Amino acid sequence: FAAEGPVFCSGHDLKELSNEDDVKHHSQVFELCAEVMTLIQKLPVPVIAKVNGLATAAGCQLVASCDIAVASEKSQFATPGVNIGLFCSTPAVALGRSLPRKVALEMLFTGEPLSAHEALMHGLVIKVVPKDKLEVETMKISQKICESSKSVLALGKATFYRQITQDLDTAYKMTTKVMVDNLTLRDGQEGIEAFIQKRKPVWSH
Repeated sequence: FAAEGPVFCSGHDLKELSNEDDVKHHSQVFELCAEVMTLIQKLPVPVIAKVNGLATAAGCQLVASCDIAVASEKSQFATPGVNIGLFCSTPAVALGRSLPRKVALEMLFTGEPLSAHEALMHGLVIKVVPKDKLEVETMKISQKICESSKSVLALGKATFYRQITQDLDTAYKMTTKVMVDNLTLRDGQEGIEAFIQKRKPVWSH
């Protein structure tokens, strides 16, 4: 995900959330947003946010929902809804799963933004670079990911998000089975054979 201009994503259009529209409309707006956020994690490919600018409210939620996020030095991240009487409860779902609890709660309670470097320090983004290097650095990550097997990545991504909500014993039981299943994939065996033979693997995609 990327954007043009000084704002990465400012979230919902508040005009859509006034009393001119009814509760049904408001429910549809938030349900659609939640569907988009959950679909990102259900996609079989990694999703990268390339952030250059301000990401607020649902825009900050979007960054937190992506698998990986890279930001320019000028980027900022905020959930300022509390300041206009609309607590960022749905963004809190993604933020609470991406940031330490107290950092997420400070953002939610105060509406104050995190700088790009603070976001890096707390794990919301994985890299902060000058604006003119953002495209190159994001594409480096993307290209490295694309060197791997698509089927193995899809299996790994789905498994990661399943295990993260489980207790330790359940997570290990589930991922142990997935490792065995991974070995049955053509690309699983191809990768092992290529490693043993000291050559590059030839993936099925």
